[in-house]
Amino acid sequence: MIVVRQPPDAPHLHSTNASVTEDVTPVYHTRMDHLGKQVQELHERHLRVESLLALSEKLQAEFKERLQSGSQCMLPSHNYTLPNGKEHGTCLALEVGGSTLRVALIDLNGRASTQPLRIRRIVASTIDNRVRDLRGLAFFDWIAAKIREMLLGDREARLRTQSSEPLPMGIAWAFPIDQTSIRSGNIISMGKGFHCSTFKGSDLGDLITEACQRLNLNIRLDAIVNDSSAVVLSRAYVDPSTRLAVILGTGLNAAVHLPVRCLDESKFGARRFPSTAKINHVLVNTELSMFGKNALPTTPWDEDLNARHILPDYQPLEYLLAGKYMGEIVRLVLVEATETCGLFNGKLPPDLSVPFSLETRILAAIEADFFPHLTLARFLREEWTLPGQPTPAEISFIRQVVLAVSCRSQAYFTAAIHALSNLLHDMDDSLLRNGLDHISIGCDGSVINKYPGYMQKCQLLLDEMVRIDGSGQKRVVLEGAGESAVLGAGVAVAMANAGA
Repeated sequence: MIVVRQPPDAPHLHSTNASVTEDVTPVYHTRMDHLGKQVQELHERHLRVESLLALSEKLQAEFKERLQSGSQCMLPSHNYTLPNGKEHGTCLALEVGGSTLRVALIDLNGRASTQPLRIRRIVASTIDNRVRDLRGLAFFDWIAAKIREMLLGDREARLRTQSSEPLPMGIAWAFPIDQTSIRSGNIISMGKGFHCSTFKGSDLGDLITEACQRLNLNIRLDAIVNDSSAVVLSRAYVDPSTRLAVILGTGLNAAVHLPVRCLDESKFGARRFPSTAKINHVLVNTELSMFGKNALPTTPWDEDLNARHILPDYQPLEYLLAGKYMGEIVRLVLVEATETCGLFNGKLPPDLSVPFSLETRILAAIEADFFPHLTLARFLREEWTLPGQPTPAEISFIRQVVLAVSCRSQAYFTAAIHALSNLLHDMDDSLLRNGLDHISIGCDGSVINKYPGYMQKCQLLLDEMVRIDGSGQKRVVLEGAGESAVLGAGVAVAMANAGA
């Protein structure tokens, strides 16, 4: 349990003296009010613009260092150019994320079309703890089964897989891989609670292809891209001002299109360093979640989460702001408040006793506090199976905690975006000559696109940071990009088949 310093004059909560029984509720409320203020102060003390600009500078220095060394961050892809918007075709596309698998049939119709990218059919499947716990080949067999399920619902695609010509497929993969070609890459790690770690070092392309073959699916894997790189490709297909993309949902990542000369030759591993006479840029998977260990201020609840994590210190930025961890930080505070402040009458609801059980959708509902047919108190009673409705004081405390955690998430996310856009401006002088007055950042993921007010607040803060830092860079615009990762997998296929 995290120990929080209490007011020196606060009576002990667990006194057995019957004469103080009537005073327990006000004492609980006093302690809860004190804890709420402490949670807010600890989460928001470093969120002034000046502090965030200092954090951005530290992250930029770390980015530049990792462009020169290291095998887990700033990974150059096999995508050297961005799409020109003229690629056409139909393909199968997968997005394998931390909480969702999406399988889709994609049509590319060209940037000049009224519908440049069209999802003909898509099936989304939840990746819950049961799926994350799959061992051996079972996880990849599960993916293949979902591919078959999607294809069964589209007659043309089903007939295509029965012909002699295989259906081309692309994968947007949300986990670090050491990519060896546009169609292959060795798994580095999974993280996010996955347990199929026995395949570290195995070729992702082979694992997926062989799983499909076991189900007699006539599919040819043509492209593997990181999920954030896929968002860059899909957004650049329709908007040529796109140079950067982020995914913020269960986890966090970003990709950026940088000059090849920015990376040390060692970053390209066994493959030959690209000739800068022929290739100017490369799409870089930043693995943004792994940055910030020595730059990010933390709270006792962050430290508790990190210590209990299956991979402590592995993704420090993600642990402070991504959806999976926002809920867990709030849960840890509520556990402490139940034990020390009498929240829920001192009895933790079973629904909150399991680590990582508090979903972001519940945080969003608490923050929005908009219920046409029921109150927030009733909503929480039903979600957490409470014996009675939370009191107004308890509701106020819970909202205070949620707002503090989400406010910090937005601020740290914005600082990371500012750092990446500054890195791009510093290293790519072609931006000054492209005639565009802004840079677009494609944004995908449940938190950035669906959490109430998240993107809008980040844009306002980003504008303020750019204004104050005096760097003179172009305006950076966050653009919502729903389903962009799966669409980008389709764009990657079309580019691979066009010889891009």
